[in-house]
Amino acid sequence: MEIIKLNDETRDPHPQSEVFVVTNLKQGVKNPNRVNVFVNDKFAFSLDVAQVVDYKLKVGLEISEERLEELKKASEFGKLYQRALEWVLVRPRSKREVQDYLRKKLYKSTKDHLEDSSELLKQIIERLTMRGYIDDRKFAEFYVENRFVKKGVSKKRLKMELIKKGVGKDVLDEVLDGRDDEEEIRKMIKRKRAKYDDEKLTAYLCRQGFSYDLVREMIAKEND
Repeated sequence: MEIIKLNDETRDPHPQSEVFVVTNLKQGVKNPNRVNVFVNDKFAFSLDVAQVVDYKLKVGLEISEERLEELKKASEFGKLYQRALEWVLVRPRSKREVQDYLRKKLYKSTKDHLEDSSELLKQIIERLTMRGYIDDRKFAEFYVENRFVKKGVSKKRLKMELIKKGVGKDVLDEVLDGRDDEEEIRKMIKRKRAKYDDEKLTAYLCRQGFSYDLVREMIAKEND
């Protein structure tokens, strides 16, 4: 019997691409709000319940390879968004803090790095901001109101710390407007008076960001 070999001319120029079928949807064990999606009887990715509804996924649905990749990216978005949301709900965070947090999560991930990770981060930040979970002004107000409330802290130190956290100058000026360094110095003098003499106390307070003249003035008042 003659064996017929397919050459380049007889080979099908448009081979049939693999068919991808959603074969199972299972509720997550650790997180019941996520759904494990199986494609061709193998675990492919997980989505939150809302995403499953949005993408109209159901058992038996055929999807293209492009759609499969899109869903995998949506899965990564959903997981990172949920982690970021839980993190910002603990206490207010600045936009830069959230960006740094998400970058670390991506860096530590054992999965393949996404080529469009920067776009993914941008989308998460935009959604958190749109929903009011990221607001640099609210964060700055919270930070100023709660930073060393009993111990005392200088306006200069607060400003430096907030700049490092990515808070803009306009927000800083508004939030720190009217900040009373005198009251903060009184708190610190009260705490350190028994430990330091006037000279050491002056040096200590200046290192904390208070002006020399104001420190000397306040120490003199406290000595009267």
